[in-house]
Amino acid sequence: MSKPRHIGIVAASPEGSSLCYREVNRCAIRLVGDTGHPRITLHNEPLEDYLSAVERDDWHHVGELLARSASALQACGAEFCIMPDNLLQHGVHMAEPRSPIPWLNMAELVAQQVAAAGHKTVGLIGTRQVMFGSTYQTLLGIRGVKVIAPEAADAEMFNAIIFGELVHGEVTAASQTKWVQAIGRLQARGADGVILGCTEAPLLIGAAQSPLPVYDSTAILAEAAARHALRL
Repeated sequence: MSKPRHIGIVAASPEGSSLCYREVNRCAIRLVGDTGHPRITLHNEPLEDYLSAVERDDWHHVGELLARSASALQACGAEFCIMPDNLLQHGVHMAEPRSPIPWLNMAELVAQQVAAAGHKTVGLIGTRQVMFGSTYQTLLGIRGVKVIAPEAADAEMFNAIIFGELVHGEVTAASQTKWVQAIGRLQARGADGVILGCTEAPLLIGAAQSPLPVYDSTAILAEAAARHALRL
């Protein structure tokens, strides 16, 4: 059997990156059992540097930070890299030309799964920039899938819980209830599925709690990385 490819995780949010690392390992166990797992190396630049660049709308600097991590990961032996942070996906396109190893694109992987499932309209939850940006909207639009964002009050609620709680690893029953109710309102507006466009979202909600089929961006990326590393 061929040696597994070495995975590099470009980290931003500590909680989200650690969730992705854990999920890659769980996928490897499901796919090949207890032996033959890939090596995984994680490298981060400080989250505050990313958030500052996003606040300035400086996506070139986001790309520079991501490429810096990719180079560090390549020096550690990584053969490809992934970046599980939804907010920073635009920067991946900036980083790819200057990266010494290839990337798996999370937004593209999510869009492929949503379209393959036959959805016509999906809800999207995440940070404000993700919900009202083009991270998923463009990729799904060209596949004939309409993406709807939450109404303003729900969007502010999602954004506040992500930055005020989830990025710090804080989870409350009250916040979970708010998310479930807001997803229900997306369903009432015609959504037949929902994208968890927040890396930390699995801390709070999953398929068991959601009234709609869930597309967990972290889990989708992790499984794709495990399969690519294991050559499956």
